[in-house]
Amino acid sequence: MNTALAADAAGGWFRGASTFLYRRPGFYLCLLLIPPLLWFGTVYLGSLFMLLANSFYAIDEFTAKIVYEPTLATFRQVVTQPAHIDIIVRTVVMALAVTIASAFIAFPVANYMARYATPRIKALCYVGVMLPMWTSYLVKVYAWRLLLAKQGILSWLFDSVGATPLLDATLELPAIGGPSLSSSYLGMFIVFVYMWLPYMILPLAAALERVPTALLQASADLGARPMQTFRTITLPLALPGLAAGSVFTFSLTLGDYIIPSVVGAPGYFIGMMVYQQQGTAGNLPLAAAFSVVPIVLIMVYLALVKRAGALDAL
Repeated sequence: MNTALAADAAGGWFRGASTFLYRRPGFYLCLLLIPPLLWFGTVYLGSLFMLLANSFYAIDEFTAKIVYEPTLATFRQVVTQPAHIDIIVRTVVMALAVTIASAFIAFPVANYMARYATPRIKALCYVGVMLPMWTSYLVKVYAWRLLLAKQGILSWLFDSVGATPLLDATLELPAIGGPSLSSSYLGMFIVFVYMWLPYMILPLAAALERVPTALLQASADLGARPMQTFRTITLPLALPGLAAGSVFTFSLTLGDYIIPSVVGAPGYFIGMMVYQQQGTAGNLPLAAAFSVVPIVLIMVYLALVKRAGALDAL
C-alpha cells in the first residue's frame, strides 16, 4: 500500500514538473544549456584567460622564476628577436601554403560530390573523405614518415619511373628540400595537406550543394563559358564553405606541433615552441605569449574574411 502511494506521488511530481517545463520553454532551454556553458566557461575560457594572464609576466634571467608583475617584456621578446620572428613567419607561410593547396585540391572533389555523383557514389565519397579521420593521428603521422623516408615507397615509385633525378633536384632546393622527403619542408607540407584536406572538402561540398542548378543553367543559356560561370556564380556562392574550410586548415596548421616534430626539416614552429617552453624550458610566460600569436592571426584572418563578405551566408 505504501509503495503504491509513493509511486503515485512520484508520478504526480514528474507530471507536474513536465507540465511546468512544457509551459516555460525558455526556462527549460536554460536548464539544458547551463551545464555545458559552465563547463565551457570554466575549462576553456578559464584556461584561455589564465594563458593570457601568464603572457603578461616574465622570467627572471638570474633565478629562472616567474616574476608576477604585469609587463610587456615577453611580447616584446616574441616580436623583436629574429629567431622568434623567423618561427612565426615559417609557421604562417606553411599555414598559408597548406590552406591554398587544400583549396585547390578540395574544390574539384567537392564539386564532383555536390554536382555529378549519384547518391550512392556521394555516400561513398563522404565515407572516403572521412575515413582517414577515424584513424589515430599519431599512426598517420608516423606512417607518412615511413612513406616519405629515403627508402620509402615514394622514393621507390620515383625510382621505378626514372624520376629520381627530379626528386633529388627538388630536395636540393634551399627553401623546401632536405636529405629526404621525410626530413624536408616539402614532406611536412604533404603531410599537413593530407591531414587537413577533409576539413576543406566537407564545408566546400556543403556550400556547393546549396548553389542552385538553375543559376548555372541560366548562365550557360546566356552564353557564358564554364570558366566565366565558375568565376561569377559558383565561386562567390561557395565562398562561405571555402572560408570555413580555410579557417580549419589555417588554424590547425598554425597550432600543430606533432607533425613538425616527426616530419620535416629542422626548425621550430609555433606549436613546437609552446610545447618546449612550457615543458622542457619551463618558460610559461614565453609559451603563453607564443600561444597568443595564433589567436591574433586567426582573429585578423576572420576579420578579413568577414570584410570580404564570405561569412554572410554561413
